[in-house]
Amino acid sequence: MLKAVILDGNAIARNLLTSVLTSGGHEVVGDSNIAPASLTKMVRLRPQIVCIDIGDANDEGFALIDQLRKDLPKSLIFLVSSKIDANTLQTAQQRGVHGFIVKPFNSVAVLSSIRNTIIRIAKQQRAAAQEATPAAAGDSGTEAAAG
Repeated sequence: MLKAVILDGNAIARNLLTSVLTSGGHEVVGDSNIAPASLTKMVRLRPQIVCIDIGDANDEGFALIDQLRKDLPKSLIFLVSSKIDANTLQTAQQRGVHGFIVKPFNSVAVLSSIRNTIIRIAKQQRAAAQEATPAAAGDSGTEAAAG
């Protein structure tokens, strides 16, 4: 299905999430901690999904998300955490996070979150394309009438 990388300081959590994603049909092409050198390696893999635990939801953690958004603008970013409060949700969404995965992992919830995020984004893209199409068609009709 989709290529994924997992960025988490806890090796056990990385292994568990790898199992969940693999069982759901995704290909985990890399996993590592969130050290800068590790992030660089993971970016080179050009994943379609990035699952990242930034640790404490602070400026340093959100800076990692900003860097991923810049380096991987087309990737879906999922924030992984055992503690996601309303402020963290809002800040993460403003920083470009597409979805959330809660620890401890529930395989059905993890895979549903990814699937629902993909469906939501596809619908948004389809709606944006439909909005753009009538405008373009209307412009060309005006040009033909004027010509």
